Amino acid sequence: MSWQERYHHSLMNTFGTPRLNLVRGEGARVWDDAGRSYVDLLAGIAVNSLGHAHPAVVEAVTSQLQTLGHVSNFFTTTPQMELAERLLALLGAPGRVFLSNSGTEANEAAFKLSRRTGRTHLVAATGSFHGRTMGSLALTSKAAYREPFEPLPGQVTFVPYGDSAALAAAVTDETAAVVLEPMQGEAGVVVPPQGYLSDAREITTRHGALLWLDEVQTGIGRTGAWFAHQLGLGGGITPDVVTLAKGLGGGIPIGATIGLGAAGDLFEPGNHGTTFGGNPVACAAALAVLETVGGEGFLDQVVSVGKGLRDGLGDDSRVVEVHGEGLLLGVELAAAETAAVAAAALDAGFILNNATPTRVRLAPPLILTDVEADAFVAAWPAILDAAQVAR
Repeated sequence: MSWQERYHHSLMNTFGTPRLNLVRGEGARVWDDAGRSYVDLLAGIAVNSLGHAHPAVVEAVTSQLQTLGHVSNFFTTTPQMELAERLLALLGAPGRVFLSNSGTEANEAAFKLSRRTGRTHLVAATGSFHGRTMGSLALTSKAAYREPFEPLPGQVTFVPYGDSAALAAAVTDETAAVVLEPMQGEAGVVVPPQGYLSDAREITTRHGALLWLDEVQTGIGRTGAWFAHQLGLGGGITPDVVTLAKGLGGGIPIGATIGLGAAGDLFEPGNHGTTFGGNPVACAAALAVLETVGGEGFLDQVVSVGKGLRDGLGDDSRVVEVHGEGLLLGVELAAAETAAVAAAALDAGFILNNATPTRVRLAPPLILTDVEADAFVAAWPAILDAAQVAR
C-alpha cells in the first residue's frame, strides 16, 4: 500500500492529499521518503523559525524532557515564568501572559478576554485569518472557512483592511476589541498603509476598546523585528493584547496571549484554562528560540536575506510586486497561476505556498542563508516558465 493510500485510509480528509511524505529535515532543507531534498521556503507555515533540527531547540527540549516534562497548571515551572517575563520585556510594557498550544488557542483566549470588558462587539478585517476554532473562526473573514460552520459566536463587524475611515465608522462605545494582523499572512502578505495601526490605536483608545494585534504569523523575528507592529508601520504604538504562536516554539506547539497594562488583569482564576499550555518542554524550546533570534546580527541577517529575495524575485517581468518585510514575503504575479507555480517550484526542489490565485507566500526559516536564497532566485525564471506564467 502506498503512503497516499495509507494516509487516506487512516486520517480524516481535512487537508486533501499531502504533496510529499517528508522524513527528515536539517537547517532550511527537508527530505522526502524517496531521498530527494527541498529548500523549505514555507517552514511549516512560518513555524520552524530556526529551521529543522536546530541544535539549540534539540538541546533545550532534550534537557528539559530529561528533567521535568509536564506538571499541570496546579504548579508552575521556571521555564514558564522565564518565558512570560522575556515576552513582556520584548514588548516593552508590563502585563501578563497566558500560555497555550497554538495560534487559534491564543486567539480564542483573547476572544474570551475581550468579553471581560463587559462588551460583546468586535471588529475584524476583511482578508483576516485568526484560526479554525469556533471563536477564532468568527473573526476570520474567508467565506469558505466560515460558512460550513455558521452560525459562529460573537457579534463581529468586518471592515476593509487598511481603511482607517471604515475602522473609525465601525468602532463604537459598545466595541470590546478591534483585532488586526499587523500584516495579513493568509491573504498573501498584505501590508497596511503607513499610519493604519496608529489610527487603530487612536480609534480604540477613544472608544475604550481593546486593540488586539494578532502576531501569530508575524511575531518572533519573522519580519526582521521582534514584532511587526514594532516596525515603522506600527508608529511606536503599544497594543492592549498581542497573540503569538507559530515561530515562538521553533516547531514545538505553543501559543501565547499577552495582555498589556490593564488588559493583563481581565482574566480571573477560573475564567480560562488549558491542560498542556505552559508545558515546560514547550517553554524551554521557546526560550531557545528567543535566545537564538536575539543573538547579535540575527535579525539583521533576516532583513538582508529578505531584501535579496525581494530584489531578485521582483526583477522578473512576470512579477507585479513583492510585498512584506523580512522573511515574510508575498510575490504578486501578473497572472493567476500560483498553483502551477507552487507545483513547478516543488518539481525544482523548493517548497512555497500559493496563498491566493495571484500571490505566492514565502515564509522560510529565519536561518535561510544567502546561498539558499540566491539558489531560489536563480531558479525563479525557470519555475515561472514551467508554470507557463504569461508575461
